Amino acid sequence: MIHAILDAGFLAHIGFQIDGQPFVIPTLYGRKEQTLYLHGSVASRMLRELATGVSVCVTVTLPDGLVLARSAFHHSMNYRSVVAFGTARKLDELAEKAEALRIISEHVLPGRWADVRRPTEKELKATAVLEFSIEEASAKIRGGAAAR
Repeated sequence: MIHAILDAGFLAHIGFQIDGQPFVIPTLYGRKEQTLYLHGSVASRMLRELATGVSVCVTVTLPDGLVLARSAFHHSMNYRSVVAFGTARKLDELAEKAEALRIISEHVLPGRWADVRRPTEKELKATAVLEFSIEEASAKIRGGAAAR
């Protein structure tokens, strides 16, 4: 179920802490087995911090619809979500980075990699790519009608 939810989504919210200050940053991702790939500018504060091995929380939520009731108290939302915990590792080899970017591209829009120019060496060097290893994860699903 966790993999199915991760495969259906493409936007994750990355939670981490720097000097006691919590941050949650939205980002695109790609998945291969128990690994999520994240990317951004080498200047990204988030990616630089995650690469140090800090604990990370990744959440993906797929809203499936609003559940409306006669009473506002019983309004809800049907959804599927995953909360994953783990640590990230920076990918330094250009071939590894290119493969991770392919995985992200294909995850977000299957077939797109075949239609685009490959990243140049300069672009790969300007891009930070992390592999986030899922160490623990849980799924939560809400489906059904409004409570009476």
